[in-house]
Amino acid sequence: MKKRLPLFMLLFAISFFYAKAQTTIQKTLDEIVKAEMERHEILTNFELSGVGLDYDVKYHRFEWKIDPSVRRISGAVTTYLKALSPLTEIGFDLDATLKVDSVIHRGVKATFIQNTNKTLKITTNATISTGTLDSVTVYYGGVPATTGFGSYNQRIRNNTAPETWTLSEPYGGRDWFPGKMDLTDKIDSIDVIVTTPPQYRVASNGLLVSEVQLDANNKVYHWKHRYPIANYLVCVAVTNYEQYIDIAPLSRGDTMKLLNYVYPEKKAESQMWSWKCANALRLYDSLFIEYPFKKEKYGHAMFGWGGGMEHQTMSFMVNITDAGLMAHELAHQWFGDRVTCGSWSDIWLNESFATYLTGLYYQYVEPLYWINWRTSTLGSATNPTSGSVFCTDTTDENRIFNGSLSYNKGAYVLHTLRWKIGDTAFFKGLRNYLNDPSVAYGFARTADLKRHIEATSGQNLTEFFNDYFYGQGYPSYDAQVVISGQQGVSSSIYIKQRTSNTSVPFFEMPVPIKFKNKNSGKDTTVTFNLDVNNKTFPIAIQFPFDTVIIDPELQILSKGNSSKIILGVSTQEIDNQWIANIQPNPVSNFLSFNFQNGKVENADIQILDALGQIIYSEKRRIDSGENNVNLSVQSLPSGIYFLKLSTNEHLASKKFVKL
Repeated sequence: MKKRLPLFMLLFAISFFYAKAQTTIQKTLDEIVKAEMERHEILTNFELSGVGLDYDVKYHRFEWKIDPSVRRISGAVTTYLKALSPLTEIGFDLDATLKVDSVIHRGVKATFIQNTNKTLKITTNATISTGTLDSVTVYYGGVPATTGFGSYNQRIRNNTAPETWTLSEPYGGRDWFPGKMDLTDKIDSIDVIVTTPPQYRVASNGLLVSEVQLDANNKVYHWKHRYPIANYLVCVAVTNYEQYIDIAPLSRGDTMKLLNYVYPEKKAESQMWSWKCANALRLYDSLFIEYPFKKEKYGHAMFGWGGGMEHQTMSFMVNITDAGLMAHELAHQWFGDRVTCGSWSDIWLNESFATYLTGLYYQYVEPLYWINWRTSTLGSATNPTSGSVFCTDTTDENRIFNGSLSYNKGAYVLHTLRWKIGDTAFFKGLRNYLNDPSVAYGFARTADLKRHIEATSGQNLTEFFNDYFYGQGYPSYDAQVVISGQQGVSSSIYIKQRTSNTSVPFFEMPVPIKFKNKNSGKDTTVTFNLDVNNKTFPIAIQFPFDTVIIDPELQILSKGNSSKIILGVSTQEIDNQWIANIQPNPVSNFLSFNFQNGKVENADIQILDALGQIIYSEKRRIDSGENNVNLSVQSLPSGIYFLKLSTNEHLASKKFVKL
């Protein structure tokens, strides 16, 4: 027999569920931000070396020997490059703790110097002419430095299983291989060839071409990646992985395999949850463009570090059980990997988008959690009253990877932008941005995104970006509804905006407001285009309402909104003294009054009876400065009346008595 819960217990259970869901979503966001901030500590002490400005990297072939039980790497890196000017010297970023044994250029050993500024300078055996493709091979080895949170990591898991993994964002690549670290040049393609003891499996970018047992002590894994890739997204992980595959049905009718490399002791648990990534992949594939690396793969490899890292085609994950974490790292394959921010000041092009796409996952795939995502993300975004999404200090990793600003506020700016221009223009603009040949598989700045969103929306978004992206803080809205006469016939709403930071005096935005009757359950939402502050709008709601809710679906970035309903006329304190010298009062024939106005504009003049019904109304053009008005009230029956005067910036009323 089915037992029914008492109503109070049911309501408690529901509220407990939503509170727990919101806490879980916020916990995932906080853990992602905390983990990524920790791994970026290397930023503080990093200075761009300037190497590589005179050539374009075309290809790396990485040949490494890695035993995960030992913290050491050795091998060779062959680099194909195209000279942008005549080259007699080639520079790479490489930490001095890794010792270079030799360098080969055109089949002959070349001279080189390892500098204290963590660069390798190679003197070529012949001048490389402009436009010429050439190659050089560096043989090296050693114990990688332990910089930042660790770009090359080694540990013994559970006291029995050795493992090694890399995590290079943003400037950790030099800790374990010679390369070029900047946000201007992607490597066109790579091969990763790792020799390791046969009991281990190697994870890396791209497709696994082969795994060959050389002898009893060595097995060689060869991964091939044929898409442009940023230096910091190159990865390798080695341990006693077990693998399994999830199948993702895509929106275009085809399917795609999702490769999972997991710890043996975590396989059963991972298989219970990793299929959720297939749902996220299908969603992003349908909303945006097809998965950017579809000819190869997407996969997860577990690693011993909090959070995740969006390595191209294979994200490294602390676990494969958290849908929010999986959705976040997968989203980076579009926003962060296919199109990478061209400056750390534009980090939001990576992190805000991954955060917002996680929200889209909840909206479309697990809608029960959508309101929790909006509530927790908006709460974090508006927690600081200042600070912009645009990062003004790229020397401070705490500022670059600020959870409230670079992740959550940026995500809510995207949600607000979507509300402002509509879904069609928003998603089409993002698809065009991702497909733009000037940024696809390359680097982008915020101006590139803005250009495409403006084109699809037909709107000039300069003010929007100035306010919401470059500006600081957020708006708060106060709405005052004046019900005049029978509800639904003649009412008005006055909307005023406050801002949390003076850097933005006013946020222009269409504001949705819900009118609701609690008893009947009837409601309707009306959008008011607040293009100037302190604006009055006429409304005609076709049913009695007793509740007014500003932004009921949390469409816009705002906080601290308030509303109230006034029967009859407004008693707004700031405008009470605007009308002066009403005389005579009581009045028999002509009523006169004056007021001081700041500019030439239209004014609404109304007379309402004691029940709030409008019995006289006119529009009048008024001047800036002193205005004197005379009204004939001879025809009015004796009684109590209200004079109401309103402009775009003022709303005031005065009571008078007709004899």
